[in-house]
Amino acid sequence: MADNRRRAAFLGVGRYAPEKVLTNSDFEKMVDTTDEWIIERTGVRERRIASDKQAASDLAIPAALKALETAAVSPEELDLIILGTVTPDFFFPSTACIVQDKIGAKNAGALDTSVGCSAFIYDCNIASQFIENGRYERVLVIGVETLSKIMDFTDRNTCVLFGDGAGAAVLGPAKRDGGILATHMKADGSLGYLLEMPGGGSRQPPSHESLERRMHYIKMAGREVFKHAVRSMVEAGRYVLEEAGYEGEDVDLLIPHQANWRIMSSVADKLKIPHGKVFVNLDKYGNTSAASIPIALSEALEQGRIKAGDLVLNVAFGAGFTWAANLVRWE
Repeated sequence: MADNRRRAAFLGVGRYAPEKVLTNSDFEKMVDTTDEWIIERTGVRERRIASDKQAASDLAIPAALKALETAAVSPEELDLIILGTVTPDFFFPSTACIVQDKIGAKNAGALDTSVGCSAFIYDCNIASQFIENGRYERVLVIGVETLSKIMDFTDRNTCVLFGDGAGAAVLGPAKRDGGILATHMKADGSLGYLLEMPGGGSRQPPSHESLERRMHYIKMAGREVFKHAVRSMVEAGRYVLEEAGYEGEDVDLLIPHQANWRIMSSVADKLKIPHGKVFVNLDKYGNTSAASIPIALSEALEQGRIKAGDLVLNVAFGAGFTWAANLVRWE
């Protein structure tokens, strides 16, 4: 499977989760739901919630510093920072620029992306192109969300799903035959209305009316999102496997976006990957959107679920709609 092209590899990964824990039992006191219903329908048992004083950058910075530490890379060595989030500190300046300043990455460019739950994979795939073509040597990719800031805690169908957190990875040139073997990114903007926050932008600026209509919260058509999520994640997973010349049975670990266990298990089944090879931390964090995959990567490495030479499949689906995957031979 080896070829002569320069590849991008994961050099280090880190994560950060806020201290506050919100359990299903807590939600039983807030909305008409039960612990059993939430677990059966989603697989979530608890999630982390940012404090009133914590913005996205406050979560991203410790995750980024941990990734740099594990990669043995200094902030000054970074060429670029790509940060994925739908809950930035501000519309502008970008949260990536705030992180760039706070960690001292004085030589790096910085930009935000808004790709929903697919952001980390999208951004790693983008970063890999700069590394493969030799333009950059070290790229920091961050996925971070403070979704609790835009959750409607009166809507039982959405508020129980999401949590806050951050994950980060440093990418650089692969030293052996490993690294990112294949990538895939796709979108269908015609379906964006099924998962959105309608208020706050130039289409519907903040106003008394938008506040009264609760337009500044996540709105989701759950059943439709479920259907498209499974179909699209399977498509993305199959694409990168075929591109690299592998099959589902060859995968050592599947890291799907941690949105809903029923989605994750359906994707695994259709890709013919045993459930024992699916990494799951959804029960502890809920759906952390852009932070989902890097938090899972970090925990999988810490738990010894990924070792050198393993074939790791990362796949996600998010607002937009967007979906993406990459297949990695871990170094």
